[in-house]
Amino acid sequence: MTTKTAIAIHGGAGTILRSQMSEAKEAQYAGALKDALLVGDKILLDKGLAIDAVEAVVRQLEDTPLFNAGKGSVFTHEGRNEMDASIMEGKSLMAGAISGVYNVKNPITLARTVMENSEHVFLSGGGAVDFAKKMGIPLESDDYFFVQYRYDQLQKARENDVIILDHTSVKNADNKKFGTVGAVALDAYGNLAAATSTGGMTNKQHGRIGDSPIIGAGTYANNKTCAVSCTGHGEYFMRAVVAYDISCLIEYKGLTLKEACTFVVHKKLAEMGGEGGLIAVDPNGNIEMLFNTEGMYRAGKASDSELIIGIYK
Repeated sequence: MTTKTAIAIHGGAGTILRSQMSEAKEAQYAGALKDALLVGDKILLDKGLAIDAVEAVVRQLEDTPLFNAGKGSVFTHEGRNEMDASIMEGKSLMAGAISGVYNVKNPITLARTVMENSEHVFLSGGGAVDFAKKMGIPLESDDYFFVQYRYDQLQKARENDVIILDHTSVKNADNKKFGTVGAVALDAYGNLAAATSTGGMTNKQHGRIGDSPIIGAGTYANNKTCAVSCTGHGEYFMRAVVAYDISCLIEYKGLTLKEACTFVVHKKLAEMGGEGGLIAVDPNGNIEMLFNTEGMYRAGKASDSELIIGIYK
C-alpha cells in the first residue's frame, strides 16, 4: 500500500474572465468545487478506491446546475438534454462509457454500470437508456434538467444560428466555455482512475458526440502512467487522442507527467487550434491542471498538501 493519495477535479475550461464574474458567482463556483473535491478526498483518506472517489465527485458535480453535466446540462438544437460520460480504472484498464442519454440523473453512474455489469465498453442513445432502466439506474423527468439560463442560451444560439460551447453569457455568444466535469484520483493502493461527464454543446446537432465519453480522447487511466480527464473543444481532443497521448509520452518516451501534459496542451493542441485543458495525476501523486484558455474551473489536493482551487489563469 502506498501512503500518498491525490485527487483533482475540473468543471470546464474556456473564456472565464474575472471581469465577467460577480464575487457571489465566483464564491458559488469555488464552493461547489471545494465541496465536490472533499467528497472524493474523504473516500481516499478512508482507504477507499480511486474509482469510487472519481464517481462520487462527478456525481456531486452532475447534481449542481452550475456545471454542464447532469442537472446543469445544456440543450440541443431540438431542446433536449443529451448527456455523455465515461469512467476508467487503471489497474485492469476496464472502462465504461455512454453517450446521447436523456433523463438519466447521473450519467457517470450509468457509465460505471456499463463497465461492471455488461460485456461492453460503450453504449449510446436509447440502448444506453434501456440498459439504465434494466439496471435500476435513477431517472428524472425533463423538468428536473430544465435550467432557465441554459434554455435562454439555446434561444440565443438558435437566433444567431450558432453552436455555443457551454455556459456563455447570452449577450456574448462568441464567448467560449467548455463545460465538462471530471475527476482523477490515486488511492492508497496505487490505483488510478478517471471520470468525465458532459452535456455537450448548446444548440448542438442531434447525435453529436464529443471527446468526453471516448476512452483515450477525453478520459484515460493506467496504473503504470497516469489518469487524465479532459475539457475543451472535443473535436480537437478526439483528433489528438489527448488523454492516451499523455499516457504514451510517459510510457514510451519517459516524460514526466508535467512534461507530457505541457507538450500536449500548449504545443500539440495549440498548434491544431484546439482550446481547453485537462487534469491528470500519476502513480506518485503528482497533480497537473493545465489549460490553454483564459480559465478552467479546477481543484486539487494530495494527502500531503493543501487544497488548491482555481478559476482563472
